[in-house]
Amino acid sequence: MGRGKIEIKRIDNASSRQVTFSKRRTGLFKKAQELSILCDAEVAVIVFSNTGKLFEFSNSGMKRTLSRYNKSLGSADAAVAESKTQKEDSKMVEILREEITKLETKQLQLLGKDLTGLGVKELQNLEQQLNEGLLSVKARKEELLMEQLEQSRVQEQRVMLENETLRRQANIIIEELRCLFPQSEHVVPSFLQYQRTERKNSLVNTGTRCLNLADNCGNEKGSSDSAFHLGYYVVQLPHF
Repeated sequence: MGRGKIEIKRIDNASSRQVTFSKRRTGLFKKAQELSILCDAEVAVIVFSNTGKLFEFSNSGMKRTLSRYNKSLGSADAAVAESKTQKEDSKMVEILREEITKLETKQLQLLGKDLTGLGVKELQNLEQQLNEGLLSVKARKEELLMEQLEQSRVQEQRVMLENETLRRQANIIIEELRCLFPQSEHVVPSFLQYQRTERKNSLVNTGTRCLNLADNCGNEKGSSDSAFHLGYYVVQLPHF
C-alpha cells in the first residue's frame, strides 16, 4: 500500500519535528544536486534550523553564487530604475512641449497674429498687456536718454576743468619766462606767440606811436638815448 498524504502544518512534537527536519533537509539537498547535474544549473540552498544552525548546499561555491545573485539583483533594480526614469523624462518632455506651444501662441498674439480664437475679454487683456509693455519701454528709453545726457554733462565739465588747468599752467610758464628775461634782446619763443594777428598788429602800431613820441621828446629835450630806451621797452614786452 502507498504512503498516505500528510497534512502540511507545524509538527508539535519536538523529537518528530527534528527527525522530519533532518530527513527533509537531506532530500532537499539531494534534489538540488540532481537538478544541477541534470540541467547544468547553478544551484545554491541555504537552510537555518529553528535553533539557528546553518545548513547549505552549492554546486559552484556559495560565495560565487551569492555574488552572481547580488549582481543580477542589482541589474534588475537598475533596469527598473532606468525604466522609471525614462517614463518620468518622457512625461517631462511632453509638459515642456506643451509649454513651448503655449509660449509660441502667446508670442504670435502679442505680435497681432493668430487672434481668431480669442474673445472680447481676452483681446482686452491682450491690449492691456501691450499698453503696459509700451509704457515700460518708453520709461526705459527716457531713463537711458537721461543717463546719456548726464554723462555728456559730466564729460563737458571735465573738459572745461582740463582747459582751465592748462590755461593756468600756460600763464605760470609765461610769468616765469618774463621773470627770467625782463630786458633780453632775444625774441620771445614761437610757442608763446599764440595771440591773434589783430592783436599783433595793434601792438606794432602802439609801439610805432611810442617810438614817434620818444623821438619827438628827444628832439625837444636833447635826450635821444632815453627816448630810444623807452621805445625798446614798449616794443619788446608784449601783453599776453
